[in-house]
Amino acid sequence: MNYAVTACNGQLGSTILREVFKQKSADDEVIGIARSPLKAQFLVDELGVEVRKGDYDSQLEFEKALVGIDAVLLVSSMAEPEDRLDQHRHVIAAAKKAGVKKIVYTSIQGMEEGTGFSPVVKSNRKTEEDIKESGLDYVIGRNGIYIEPDVEYIDTYVKMGHIKNCAGDGKCGYTTRKELAYAYYKMLTEDKHNGQTYNLNGEAITQMELATYLNEAFDTRLDYKPISFEAFKKMSQDSLGNFLGEIVSGIYQGIALGAENNPSDFKKAAGRPHISWDEYFSNLC
Repeated sequence: MNYAVTACNGQLGSTILREVFKQKSADDEVIGIARSPLKAQFLVDELGVEVRKGDYDSQLEFEKALVGIDAVLLVSSMAEPEDRLDQHRHVIAAAKKAGVKKIVYTSIQGMEEGTGFSPVVKSNRKTEEDIKESGLDYVIGRNGIYIEPDVEYIDTYVKMGHIKNCAGDGKCGYTTRKELAYAYYKMLTEDKHNGQTYNLNGEAITQMELATYLNEAFDTRLDYKPISFEAFKKMSQDSLGNFLGEIVSGIYQGIALGAENNPSDFKKAAGRPHISWDEYFSNLC
């Protein structure tokens, strides 16, 4: 079998490609696809994989990139919602024309209405529908929220003295890119998952529980300070800009409303339980 991973130079795409490469059988081939293959040279150097050029804005490039590919892992575009839908459609159409048999898509959890994150969620749902209607075999993963940014933000949290957002007591089904990569490897290579949609997340925790885990891992004394949605949105837009600030504040608004506290299908997808947060954070110590 020949497998392809799109956006392979990104954090999620590169993690998935590495996992598929590590787990594949000797007869399987794995290639990466990137808008700029030069930016994925590190994967060529590290793994010796082939990286083909594929820009989400060009169906023609993807028709060429997907030649000889049996199954493709489509990493969701980071473009604005109105643009990413057409970008994904370029890949789906190219996959059909190139003779690809299966698409696995990295979607997201969240509310389709009512938050600043909802336009992104809604566009992903439309891509899910496009894939289901494509006539190809498919598997859809709805990712939980990455926990790595909170870990990487630890120095800023320490300077602030607390975690501050609008999630309140809401629980969030976080996950990690490494856990997602293993699940997507299984979903890409095992036919038993075809036609399924999976919520991919670990045990849901509150922001207070997150602060406790960070304190134990980094020997800090953080607490959690809930603030209003309006205050957090302004804080996010001031630091990230209007577009990203709207998305980030919308994610935490969704957490407060329960949109990220969903039953997990991770074990069904991966064939093993999601890593526990006790284990994950103890490995950071």
